[in-house]
Order: sequence, then C-alpha cells, then structure tokens
Amino acid sequence: LSALQLKRDSDVYITNVVKCRPANNRDPLPSEVEKCEPHLKKQINIIKPKIIVALGRVAGKTLLKVDTTLEHMRGRLFEYHNIPLFVTYHPAALLRNPNLKPNAWEDFQVLKNFFRDND
Repeated sequence: LSALQLKRDSDVYITNVVKCRPANNRDPLPSEVEKCEPHLKKQINIIKPKIIVALGRVAGKTLLKVDTTLEHMRGRLFEYHNIPLFVTYHPAALLRNPNLKPNAWEDFQVLKNFFRDND
C-alpha cells in the first residue's frame, strides 16, 4: 500500500466476501456467499470505492462468479456491480511463496496506473 502511497487507515477499506470464517478455514460454500453478499453490497454502496481489489483466488472467483485460476484473473480489470475489480494474490500466498512477489509487484503497478489515470 505504501508503494501506491495509500494508507490503510484512511484510503483503504478491507473486508471479506463472507462475514464469518468457515470451519477449518475452508473456502466458503456458495450458500454462505449468497447469504453474505447483500451485506457486502451494502458496504460497497456506503463506501463507494474507486476500485475493488480481490485478494486471492477465492475472493476473485466468488465476486466474479467464475471457477478459474488466479492466473487467469490477474492483470486485467473486471467489474463487480459497476465498480472496477482487480484480482491479485492474497498476502498469505506471498508469505508462503516469496517467488510470487515479482508478479504481485506487477499487479500493484497496474493498480498504481489505475489510480494515476482515475484521479
């Protein structure tokens, strides 16, 4: 975030697709996502973000309602309820596999350009 000159306490809002952690940290079930999505949409309507950044495969595929790989979703803009949506790695994945960090840096350059072009 600091590389994009963003601050977590004033520029960024972090939330989850589902509002409670599934047992054993498993991926959320479609029924759980369906029950929680109205709350997510309400949060988005209140916050009115310039862009949504989905961190990780689960968040990306859940919001886009697709069953695909993270690599297929990375590097381009989608939309979620008329708001630009960008998918990149979850921070935990970067901690587990530091070799992914150059790819994440590329993603954040795309985000940096998005903010530059949409200010």
